Amino acid sequence: MTSDVGVLINTAVAILAIVVLIVRFRVNPVISLVVGSLYLGLVSKLGLDKTVETITKGFGDIMAEVGLLIAFGVLMGSILQELGAIERLVKHLLTLFGPKRLPYSMALTIATLLQSIYLDVLLVISAPLARSAAKRIGPLGNARMATALAIGLECGIVLMVPGVGALALSALLHVPLGKMLLWGLVLIIPTVLIAITIMSFLFRRGFWNEAVDEQQAVAGEAVAIDEDVKETVTVGGGSGSTDVRRTGSVGGTDSASGTGDVADMDETGQPPLFLLFVPLLSALVLIGFGAIAEAADWENKVVALISDPVVALLVGLIGTCLIGRYAMGQPRVEKAIARGFKESGQILILTAVGGSLAAVVAAGGLGDILRGYFSANTVAPLLVVWVMAAALHVAVGSVTISAITAAGILAPIAPALGLDPVLIALAAGAGSLFAVHVTSNTFWLLQALMGQTTRGTLKSCTIGVSVASVVAILLLMPISLLF
Repeated sequence: MTSDVGVLINTAVAILAIVVLIVRFRVNPVISLVVGSLYLGLVSKLGLDKTVETITKGFGDIMAEVGLLIAFGVLMGSILQELGAIERLVKHLLTLFGPKRLPYSMALTIATLLQSIYLDVLLVISAPLARSAAKRIGPLGNARMATALAIGLECGIVLMVPGVGALALSALLHVPLGKMLLWGLVLIIPTVLIAITIMSFLFRRGFWNEAVDEQQAVAGEAVAIDEDVKETVTVGGGSGSTDVRRTGSVGGTDSASGTGDVADMDETGQPPLFLLFVPLLSALVLIGFGAIAEAADWENKVVALISDPVVALLVGLIGTCLIGRYAMGQPRVEKAIARGFKESGQILILTAVGGSLAAVVAAGGLGDILRGYFSANTVAPLLVVWVMAAALHVAVGSVTISAITAAGILAPIAPALGLDPVLIALAAGAGSLFAVHVTSNTFWLLQALMGQTTRGTLKSCTIGVSVASVVAILLLMPISLLF
């Protein structure tokens, strides 16, 4: 019993040390996670001999599962970014659904279709377009569009394949990727729609005050952004061109949209918008089809090969490269790929060290200690998972890091929860969305790009995404009864 208490205390100290290193001392999360793993290994039964071996094995195991998936997904997103596909997509959403429904259509598109694009880059590209369209929605347009962006971006990264958080959760908890894709889709669509509806209702009841929630003092900034973006789309229909020019650097890229040359080109002569996304959609369909075939016990070697996530995403990447080469030439495709490798580096390492932590926690015996604490006959285990991930996010301030850390802790005790691992992964993802706040890069990017005050961003981003987090777990509990 004494040794059990020691394991629990040391695990808590390791997690607290990781949080303090990241938040208080601004140590890179990768270094912090490795230091925490080292401490936990050295003070546990692993000792000096097995600690480093376990860390490196955990690192290698997770890279073997998701390394190529992350790389292929990011490279596809980088090429789509260079093609100007997002700007064109937003224009078509406006044409199809009109400005009033744009918050819903844009959030769902970002949450499901665009998760292969690096989050910060996706935000920088889409926010000026959303801000321009917000003027056509009405007085609450800015609030609704900012909330839709925040909910779509953050939900997608942990609940929808190929979001980085979703890939990490799937790998750490040994969830088949096709299964994660299908059930993530089932959860994310109603979560996004309900959360935006709730926030829109609150805004209409006086929760949003333009005088203090939007940056009135810098009205000229909106004009500057509009001139810089030069968005001339006819909202709700008609035709127009999108001349997107950006400066600055985000996420280590040369600019938020590569060279911006695509935006300077007229759409005439470019491939149809749908064609740009066919390879990515095909990859996701193949992965989902593989999960359906597995559930139906349909064994076929050809189906198993083409629906394997690595093969499916490789097919998607090759298709995107071919379309990119046709539309803008090989040099720009190569430039986009080089940028994608830069963006994927930290993502890959961060995900892998999450695997290191999971391996050390498992080898330290935490799963054996907690095995009898949970019952499969109630929904309490899902709430425990959600609360754990939510607490980590409040402390760390990063959706991805908190999801990966929660998965690392939960992996060895997943069998004790008596639940299908996909439910645990989705509950951890939902919990990691709670309370996106001032330690999040997304928070400050959203504030600056949407022209909101800190108070306004706390409403649109922090409260908006927290509502989505709560909605997701409330929806997941009845879904769990189907398993």
